[in-house]
Amino acid sequence: MAQYTTPAQLDGLFKEVYADNIVNLIPDSAKLVKTIPFISADKENGNNYNQPVVLSNEHGMSFGSSSSGAFSLNNSIAMTMKNAQVQGGQMVLRSSISYDAASKASNSKKAFVRGTEYLVENMLESHTKFLEIGLLYGGSGLGNFDTISGSSATSRTITCTVASFASGIWSGAENAVLQFYDGSSLVSSGADSKFTITSVDLSNRQLTVSGTSTGITALATQLGSGNADAYWDGAYGNEINGLDSIITNTGTMFGIDAGTYSLWSGNSYSAGSAALTMAKVLKSISDAQARGLNEDVDCFINPVTWQALNSDQAALRSYDSSYKAAKAEAGTEAITFHSQSGLIKVHSHNIVKQGEGFIIPPKKVKRLGSTDITFKRPGRQGEDFFRELSDNAGYELRSYSDEAIFVECPARCVKITNITNS
Repeated sequence: MAQYTTPAQLDGLFKEVYADNIVNLIPDSAKLVKTIPFISADKENGNNYNQPVVLSNEHGMSFGSSSSGAFSLNNSIAMTMKNAQVQGGQMVLRSSISYDAASKASNSKKAFVRGTEYLVENMLESHTKFLEIGLLYGGSGLGNFDTISGSSATSRTITCTVASFASGIWSGAENAVLQFYDGSSLVSSGADSKFTITSVDLSNRQLTVSGTSTGITALATQLGSGNADAYWDGAYGNEINGLDSIITNTGTMFGIDAGTYSLWSGNSYSAGSAALTMAKVLKSISDAQARGLNEDVDCFINPVTWQALNSDQAALRSYDSSYKAAKAEAGTEAITFHSQSGLIKVHSHNIVKQGEGFIIPPKKVKRLGSTDITFKRPGRQGEDFFRELSDNAGYELRSYSDEAIFVECPARCVKITNITNS
């Protein structure tokens, strides 16, 4: 009797080949996903994860001179601790495999690897990239566009500002769907608000997008007189708050008001519309040090900025003996040098925008959620990976994640702004 390929048969092969190896397949370019540990947490109070944070120290100190005797004691003033209510963001990526491809792949473990490795690895790479972008810029936008050209009723070319451009965000973004916002106002509405990327020109920071004639007209009007921030389709208001949003927050986030508790707000340092130097990196963390930073930090900057900083570091090592403690290796992706509070490890990251940089103490940052990237179907018992397509001859495979990035003490983090590279 002929054997028919079933989801259960595919599930068994998938578990044997991939299930225990997902973490090893995460691309090295996902620096935050690799650096920041994921901690599984249970949801409380609806859709939130509760994470205790200290917002002020103990202050019930009493003082007496050597001759004070049995002096009176001041009242105790307890530290302030609150539960930050962290809301995770769900992401689902769908992919499919036809019946005939699945049938050929199910013949053996070797055939399954050969028939599915590109699908699985690309799904994981794609999902990880969306997650990595969200960890950095969730709630902040993918880039700010201020110029539009062309005359087609349904297609135009738009240009991203230098400061807000990151090649890693847009590389391979053809066919992705975007929406644009002027502040909190969506450009156009409904189906007219959706624009498909048809081509990417990284050298000129340009995207060619297609849309309805109504949508293109609205986008042309917006960019003709101002600018607009780009978001993935449906991401605005639904994605997690990334490092950018967390560090620059001045209001209430995760249920805690930064206006009331100073440790809940981050630090900002301007590079002065000039290149980033080692001296500026050291200067940028001075406010964080004054607010309690006393540990090693990671600094993430754009590759163009990193190249300039690497040149500066090489020059200083050659001619300035005060930088003998600095450590770097030519051609690596990180520069490590010393500060008052510990080591600063500077990473080149192509998803960081050209005019920005982020400094975080990695031990104070975590990813919270019910699950990191997985191919298992949430809420199902056993190992269910594949499901039949309802209207097509094939099976569907989905990757899923439910998590958020969380900073225990934003006061020890820094966003560097106004970097200008020659």
